[in-house]
Amino acid sequence: MTRYAAMFDRCASRGEGAFGAFLMLGDPDPAASAAYLDALVDGGADMVELGIPFSDPVADGPVIQAAAERALAAGVRTGECLSMIADFRARHPSIPIGVLTYANIAAARSIGRFAAELAEAGTDSLLVADVPSLEAAPYAAAASKVGIDHVMIAAANTPPETLRRIAALTSGYTYCVARPGVTGTDAAFKLKHSDLFASLNAAGAPPPIVGFGISRPNHVEEALGQGAAGVFCGSAIVSMIAERCAPYEVIAFVAGMKAATYLEPAMASALR
Repeated sequence: MTRYAAMFDRCASRGEGAFGAFLMLGDPDPAASAAYLDALVDGGADMVELGIPFSDPVADGPVIQAAAERALAAGVRTGECLSMIADFRARHPSIPIGVLTYANIAAARSIGRFAAELAEAGTDSLLVADVPSLEAAPYAAAASKVGIDHVMIAAANTPPETLRRIAALTSGYTYCVARPGVTGTDAAFKLKHSDLFASLNAAGAPPPIVGFGISRPNHVEEALGQGAAGVFCGSAIVSMIAERCAPYEVIAFVAGMKAATYLEPAMASALR
């Protein structure tokens, strides 16, 4: 059983949705980034998603773009990120680790070598945000070859044919964006994703996880209420790091978001 499958089973047995937390590796520097990574786990995150600093992160809004710039300014490069992942894996052997990155990062090392390095470091999944489904087969094959999951992004307006292609190329979980555009935080938050989740399920896709704009407990509740298996929160956490909040403050924030995943009995029964 993969770490993702074990995590989803564990959450379902407890009547919870899954809470995932994102940060940019090396932000604001490697030592502080490691402490914030541990804070995510200490706060109760069920899985983590990690960014590799890149100069042109087209799927990310200004908060995460700034995090990448801080990490690059601190001298953090892909090789050091791989070492940070390996160190984190050694400290936390059971938590699923996903990497969200861009095609240039993979191509610079070759897709096959990059996937192998991720697997060796202890990564569980790879999501290449700027690769469309029509061009994703080589990435899925490279991930499968080294035993890690290949994750793709789906949206509420993704055409049915594309959803079926995404489902065929995706494993671990399906990343479902909450809104058009880039990452960020939103006060107003309205999902209309029930049909998307139903279509993905019919296509045999892995569990849907909602990201892009998840920043408050009520956002978590709304996503789970529409049928998501979990959520990812990124920009709200990265903003705290930018403000130099202490790790204990990040722990408290993550704990509050995780608490919002505790489901009503009827919803919990549907997950089992």
